[in-house]
Amino acid sequence: MPDYFEVDRLIEDLAKIYSTACATSWFKISGNRKPTKDEFRGKVVEFMKHFEYTLSTFPQSPMAENFRAYASKKLQDEITRVATGENKEVEKRYKYYVDYS
Repeated sequence: MPDYFEVDRLIEDLAKIYSTACATSWFKISGNRKPTKDEFRGKVVEFMKHFEYTLSTFPQSPMAENFRAYASKKLQDEITRVATGENKEVEKRYKYYVDYS
C-alpha cells in the first residue's frame, strides 16, 4: 500500500479546520445562533462530503482508483466520528459557537 500521509492528515483535519468553519459561518449567515448538536454535526458532515468532489477530479487510472478508495474509506470513517460526537474538535467548536454567539 502506498504511503498516503498527506491525505491522512488532511482528512483528520478536514472537520476541524474547513468544515466547522464553514458550518459556523453557515449558521451565522442563516441567523441560527443555537443549532442543536445534531444540526451542527450534520452541517459539518455536509461540508466534509464536498471532499468527495475533489477525489473525483483525480486522473482515471488504477493507481488513482486505489487512492480514491483509500481516501473515501478514511473520509467515511471520519464522517462517522463527527456524526456520533466522537470528534473532540468538532464538539469544542460547537460548544464555543453556541456559548458565545
